[in-house]
Amino acid sequence: MDLKNLEVWFVTGSQHLYGEEALLEVEKDAKEVAASLNDVPEIPVTVVHKPVMTSSDSIRRLMAEANAHESCIGLILWMHTFSPARMWIAGLNLLNKPYVHFHTQYHRDIPWGEIDMDYMNLHQSAHGDREFGFINTRMRKNRKVIVGHWRDPEALQELAIWMRVAAAWNDSQGARIARFGDNMRDVAVTEGNKVSAQMVLGYEVNAYSLGHLIEHVDAAEEQQINALLEEYEASYRLTDRVREGGAKRQALRESARIELGLRSFLKEGGFKGFTTNFEDLVGLKQLPGLAVQRVMKDGYGFGAEGDWKTAALLRAMKVMNTGLSGGTSFMEDYVYHLDPAGSRILGAHMLEVCESIAAEKPVLDVQALDIGGKENPARLIFTAPAGAAICASLIDLGNRFRMVVSEVEVVDPPQDLPKLPVARVLWDPKPNLKVAAESWILAGGAHHSVFSQALTARYVEDYCEMAGIEYLLIDENTEVRKFKAELRLGEIYYHLARGL
Repeated sequence: MDLKNLEVWFVTGSQHLYGEEALLEVEKDAKEVAASLNDVPEIPVTVVHKPVMTSSDSIRRLMAEANAHESCIGLILWMHTFSPARMWIAGLNLLNKPYVHFHTQYHRDIPWGEIDMDYMNLHQSAHGDREFGFINTRMRKNRKVIVGHWRDPEALQELAIWMRVAAAWNDSQGARIARFGDNMRDVAVTEGNKVSAQMVLGYEVNAYSLGHLIEHVDAAEEQQINALLEEYEASYRLTDRVREGGAKRQALRESARIELGLRSFLKEGGFKGFTTNFEDLVGLKQLPGLAVQRVMKDGYGFGAEGDWKTAALLRAMKVMNTGLSGGTSFMEDYVYHLDPAGSRILGAHMLEVCESIAAEKPVLDVQALDIGGKENPARLIFTAPAGAAICASLIDLGNRFRMVVSEVEVVDPPQDLPKLPVARVLWDPKPNLKVAAESWILAGGAHHSVFSQALTARYVEDYCEMAGIEYLLIDENTEVRKFKAELRLGEIYYHLARGL
């Protein structure tokens, strides 16, 4: 995905009270700010300057245009002067795309020796943005507020984060998630209300039988399989048993056939994510492992055992991750290390961890799985590098969606893991395992999550604000007693908010 093909519109508010000369100055300043944003390397999308808004009709027309413009993913709104907020009501009621209220000012400093009333009338963001802020709060509008000069690196970083999240939100609207089969039997947290998800989060989830996939798998040609095997050999460290002439070469060929079929199915249907279920593998010779890892690397969302919420969240976070260093992957809390001197979590899955988080070139092998009743599947084996990361989990509480985010620090394993044939990551949850795990469990966080070393919790927080869903953060400042109080307050707030 090239995020520069997407647009964020820069919209400035004013009024005719100050005369045409002042409006010309406002227009000039706004164009300069918008152009400056496009010159910032961290800004991922194209910022498009729009004419200064001075009336209710012009605002309403602009908002309708933004709604209909496919490349427009959101708006930056700034009140250069005092822009009476009643004229924004009709437009804000119409707008269905996210926006950020940029509380900035053209000049950074007050010109102490030169300031006069003309200057004061022209540069009124300090109270013009407060007028605009009131009407947004009065109308209960979800929006991002960023404060700072338009050349301030901190403000620009906040804008860049919001734009990446807006790109992900735009990508989610109408996104198609394929669910092969159904949920893993008797599992609760991977279930959820797909209608509610489509209403709140924008994507649609539909089930497909394995027969739909098998048609594509069977259609893979030998020439395609051979070409893909050559790609494997160039990209990974193959063990002897999967190299040409090895005992498991045929199993690797079957994995390549499954990957070709999966890619064909996803591309033909325009899907952005999918789920699998090891209890439903009719027609497949092995559980898709290598295929899932590789399509995740290319940006598809994935959830194991029918977990469509995690598949859609992974896709969204992959879009946010576009062009950033570090990877993002499907993940599962698997095993604890409960040493009092340093308790840690080993994250992994049976097979499906994205190679974007690999510290070095992965090993490609075929190993026993002992689950699913199928032939041994191929998989990539690697360890994630040390560094800061987050784990995010989206759950359905029945009356609302909740996002739980845990900040963690990835560490190098103290010893090798020669007998563990899966991709894995070892981390210290903040503030420690006891507090983090208790808080996660109290919040109802799932055993599946989206793990990212490219994104911070701020990205997920902005996403939740766009969606209007609950957001809970577990970090170095978390205390269980206060976290419980936050959970109770959330129950009250979201119960009452439905009736407001």
